[in-house]
Amino acid sequence: MSAGLTWMAEAAVLWIVFMNIAAFAAFSADKRRAVRGKWRIPESRLFALALLGGAAGSLAAMHLCRHKIRKRRFAAGIPLILVLQLGILAGLAWTLCAR
Repeated sequence: MSAGLTWMAEAAVLWIVFMNIAAFAAFSADKRRAVRGKWRIPESRLFALALLGGAAGSLAAMHLCRHKIRKRRFAAGIPLILVLQLGILAGLAWTLCAR
C-alpha cells in the first residue's frame, strides 16, 4: 500500500469517527432540548450528520436516548443510510485488498 493511500485511509477513518461522535452528540443534545422544551436541532441537520458518515452514531443515540425512534423517516432512514455506508466501506476495503 502506498503512503498516499495509507494517509487517505487514516483520514477517512478519522472523518468517520468524528462524524459519528458529532451525530451522537447532536441527537443526544436534541433529546435533552426536547425534554426541556428548548430550541431544537433541525431534523435536516440530524439527517445531514448521518449522511456525512455519522449513521452509526445517529442510530446508537436514537436507541440509547430513545429519540426519534417513532418517526418513520428516522426509524427507516438512518438504518438505511448505515447499510449504504457499510456497503461503501466494504466495497472500498474489497478494492484495496484486491490490489
